[in-house]
Amino acid sequence: IGMYGAVIFLVCTLYASALDNGQMLTPPMGWLAWERFRCDIDCVNDPKNCISEKLFMDMADRLSEDGWRELGYVYVNIDDCWSSMDRDKDGRLQADPKRFPSGIKKLAQYMHDRGLKLGIYGDMGTHTCGGYPGTPLEKIELDAQTFADWGVDMFKYDGCYSNATEQEQGYPLMSKALNATGRPIGYSCSWPAYQGGLPPKVNYTQLGEICNLWRNYGDIQDSWDSILSIVDWFFENQDVLIPAAGPGKWNDPDMLIIGDFGLSMEQSRSQMALWAVMAAPLFMSNDLRTISSGARAVLQNEMIISISQDPLGIQGRRILKEKSGVQIFWRPLSENASALLFFSRRTDMPYRYKTSLSKLNYTTGSYKVTDVYTFKTTVLKDSTEFVVSLNPSGVVMWYVSAPAKLNSRLVFRASKQNTKKSQGFVKLPLLQFYCCLLILHILHFYPSLFNTPF
Repeated sequence: IGMYGAVIFLVCTLYASALDNGQMLTPPMGWLAWERFRCDIDCVNDPKNCISEKLFMDMADRLSEDGWRELGYVYVNIDDCWSSMDRDKDGRLQADPKRFPSGIKKLAQYMHDRGLKLGIYGDMGTHTCGGYPGTPLEKIELDAQTFADWGVDMFKYDGCYSNATEQEQGYPLMSKALNATGRPIGYSCSWPAYQGGLPPKVNYTQLGEICNLWRNYGDIQDSWDSILSIVDWFFENQDVLIPAAGPGKWNDPDMLIIGDFGLSMEQSRSQMALWAVMAAPLFMSNDLRTISSGARAVLQNEMIISISQDPLGIQGRRILKEKSGVQIFWRPLSENASALLFFSRRTDMPYRYKTSLSKLNYTTGSYKVTDVYTFKTTVLKDSTEFVVSLNPSGVVMWYVSAPAKLNSRLVFRASKQNTKKSQGFVKLPLLQFYCCLLILHILHFYPSLFNTPF
């Protein structure tokens, strides 16, 4: 097994290299203010929607009372425009006193009392993107300790008004400073987005060692075109991006805009499914106080969330791009299952796409297939041809259970005996096991990649 052993050892070694803070072993989930509420600070004329403690308390109430928290949506994240324009007499950042009169520490406690977590925003430059005080190199340790003292659970570090040299120093320094506080704080880096998102300017091995997630690409906007541009970039560069991601370290294609103004229901289902296939963080940016029942149903789909949160943490890939406008994506999951996604880029009418599992590289056997939106289940032989009907801009997403003979060989069920947690930290051997399971899965489905029979 020389070749297999070498491949497994190499990938397991890379896969285990992640920021050692025990955070975000599955893609984080929650709510983020930016896309929906931007930098609205007019609390006199728009008190319901301005960036204020009331807005974040409202969203915390909705997460804790409307079934979101139980599904994993636990972060409530402040973005830009929260702070005062001046630091306090001791040089510390402080919240705007009119819009956050109780202060961030009490706001964090409000979240914790409801079983939620608070995220906050900063910027490496002299100013944030919105013009508020930044966290330049000389302020990193002070601000990291301030956030820890406040009880913050996640920090996003943006890069406006900074240069490449400052970023190269600052992002690792902030990682070290956050860890040094002793408080578990998930760390979101915007570094790759400012360096074009790709090697050689972006070192994904280093990113995985210092950050829990990172923005690779530009900001999402409330439009279908914006989603398509993000999806295209991520999957055209999938061979670079997939190895970078894993438990505790995630590529971040930006927020879910489901429930806002720019997407149809079909497009909403598509964004949710595509983000789950990408093992992307699921941060909604919408108004949970007024969200429609349809948008809520998409965002609260338990089967898609289970795919998103699969403990293997393997980012999926595009495996087929048809001239018809149909694209097919595949993601390996634990228990030797997989997610299979059919996506239509067509804009004319529903399209009937015909194929079989064997044509999609599934091995000989019978598979149980469950549609994650209709919940209909069927059993398919690998050789049986089937037809999926795809609406314009729509998806069909399947949870595919593996053949029985593979289940008996490779199935893994987490239990108290083989899962050891300490403050949410899964010990390294379990991560390595997950990794090796993935490699065996890939070797089984794609033996030709290694030019040797399986």
